[in-house]
Amino acid sequence: MTAEKLVELALQARENAYAPYSNFKVGAALETSSGKVFAGCNVENSTYGLTVCAERVALWKAISEGEREFVSIAVVAGSERLVYPCGACRQLLWEFCGNIEVILASTQRHRETRRLADLLPSPFDRSLL
Repeated sequence: MTAEKLVELALQARENAYAPYSNFKVGAALETSSGKVFAGCNVENSTYGLTVCAERVALWKAISEGEREFVSIAVVAGSERLVYPCGACRQLLWEFCGNIEVILASTQRHRETRRLADLLPSPFDRSLL
């Protein structure tokens, strides 16, 4: 799948975000090695601590459907600047996806592509256990 198409799917997922407190909507689209895509949006909660990021929603949807091999994820936010996955999302993406391609995009058409290892250097994983 092209990066452009993955960004478009993340942009569509962003429209479903539930963000009544921050008004900060994020969408993600996670591509499997077989070409399936699982999209997610952020879902806020009034306690904030129970809020779930778009990246984790997409990941958990894929995991719950039996997927275990991933190649890339697109993350789209409505800010001027690109928004990187939070630390918790980076850790979970590393655990389940390894050093996948991370496509960051904004609704203003800014874009950057990185590898997850660039965003999470020296990760904690099962090799340390």
